[in-house]
Amino acid sequence: MPPVYYHDGKFPPEIIDWGSLIPLIGPAAAAVARYDGTLSAIPNAAILLSPLTTQEAVLSSRIEGTQATIGEVLEFEAEGERGGIPAERRADIQEVINYRRAMRQAEQMLHELPLCQRVICEAHRVLMNGVRGHGKSPGAYRRIPNWIGPPGCSIEEATFVPISTDKLDGAMSVWERYAHSEAPDRLVQLAILHAEFEALHPFLDGNGRLGRMVVPLFMWQAGLIHAPMFYISAYFEHNRDQYYDRLLAVSRDGDWTGWCRFFLESVRSQAEENQKKARTILTLYEEMKLRVAEMTRSQYAILALDWIFGRPIFKTSDFVASAGIPAPTAKRILSVLRTEDILKVIVESSGRRAAVVTFPRLLNIAEGYEAF
Repeated sequence: MPPVYYHDGKFPPEIIDWGSLIPLIGPAAAAVARYDGTLSAIPNAAILLSPLTTQEAVLSSRIEGTQATIGEVLEFEAEGERGGIPAERRADIQEVINYRRAMRQAEQMLHELPLCQRVICEAHRVLMNGVRGHGKSPGAYRRIPNWIGPPGCSIEEATFVPISTDKLDGAMSVWERYAHSEAPDRLVQLAILHAEFEALHPFLDGNGRLGRMVVPLFMWQAGLIHAPMFYISAYFEHNRDQYYDRLLAVSRDGDWTGWCRFFLESVRSQAEENQKKARTILTLYEEMKLRVAEMTRSQYAILALDWIFGRPIFKTSDFVASAGIPAPTAKRILSVLRTEDILKVIVESSGRRAAVVTFPRLLNIAEGYEAF
């Protein structure tokens, strides 16, 4: 089959079948509102939900072919460079870490700027820093053609050919203007923005991940959520073939409505899943506040707990050095938490090398099953 080519001159779409979308818009918007209610009720959400943020980075990167797990990422961050991880897996892990850094950079910029090309390009620069593809013009739009298809295929064998480079700058300006325009519904507007970004494929690498970053960033800026913490990639990863098919049908068939239906269903499903996980984490936090205070009988119990929620896999020496707790007290708290099976050792201490421990109940919530 010949490749599908970008839909020149057909963005934004002139015709959307709103009649088929309206039954999906209400449930999706209501699910987002319920999730946001939970999100706004969580103290220090950036800390308590940090495992979900890492899991989003893992899954969004996995859609592009990486194999790293949340446990591997957090253990790598705890231990740093170590010989046991193959180079290929370390490269996967670094891509996940860069994803989180790029999201943080975009969030900081959005305190002063709207969601614009400058923010997108800076996020891309951070995303590609020092990883595979780092030589592919980080932070700059491509100046050569690219295409999507089997590895090593020619353009004639491609599945999809994005917009030509001579039209790319103008098309991104149209994309930016649409992002700031008034629209009948913000979630449908976001669906269209995401599909168009993926179709334009403005960079030589990292387009899929950036396009998925746009989802929570736009939702936050549009006032749909109180913080840019919406985790969409689990649905896309679980329904990967349908995700790509619906995107391809936009350019092949002009089927924006079919894509919007898929996107609205993904938002509804993930809002419900995000809310469930966020509430479970909040319940765990409230439970652990009481338990850790009773176990340790320390004025530093909550400080210790907050630190552990933010880093659910860590070296014991890092906790002692940076939790802001006097060293003897920090060591005693760790000992109590290990004795009570709150923390589990995954790498024993050896010589000068500190033990690496994990908080399995928190990580299992992020994973959605008993992974630790």
